[in-house]
Amino acid sequence: MVGTGVIHGRFQILHNDHLKYLLAGKARCEHLIVGITNPDPTLTKEDPADLQRTYLIANPLNYYERYIMVQKALHEAGLGSTDYSIVPFPINFPELYKYYVPIDGTFFLTIYDDWGRRKLEQFKAMGLKTEVLWEKPVHEKGLSGTDIRRRIVSGVAWKHLIPPSTHMLLRKWGVLKRLREIYTS
Repeated sequence: MVGTGVIHGRFQILHNDHLKYLLAGKARCEHLIVGITNPDPTLTKEDPADLQRTYLIANPLNYYERYIMVQKALHEAGLGSTDYSIVPFPINFPELYKYYVPIDGTFFLTIYDDWGRRKLEQFKAMGLKTEVLWEKPVHEKGLSGTDIRRRIVSGVAWKHLIPPSTHMLLRKWGVLKRLREIYTS
């Protein structure tokens, strides 16, 4: 077990596989730093490995909403507030990492595609300690935020795929209506 682990994701919308990923990272460290990527448009840029990550439709929630969503889900899963920290994480700007996360931590990630491999290469090129939690082909990935957002918009069952706290927050913030408006515009 390492002292500090750093894990990251967009969490647009936090689902059960995201929670599995976060808890797998926490199981390997004393304190988990959860970096929320694409925290705002100034800290987001396109990457040829996954161009869709920057589109409005892929980023319907703001940083604060995702912060609260991750916080509530981790609390619901039994973690205490001293077990983790949540910070912005500008994944496309490696030169800024040192301003957001401890560079001497162990960086956890999963790999399903070129985007995952690109991040691993980037972390290694920076001399960061890395640990791949798991690597699977994309067809074995499981849930994705894209799938959850599409299910919401199309009226296909989705509530069972997200933590109860996430469902409550989506309703409270009017995200279902927001998603429908984004998809139809």
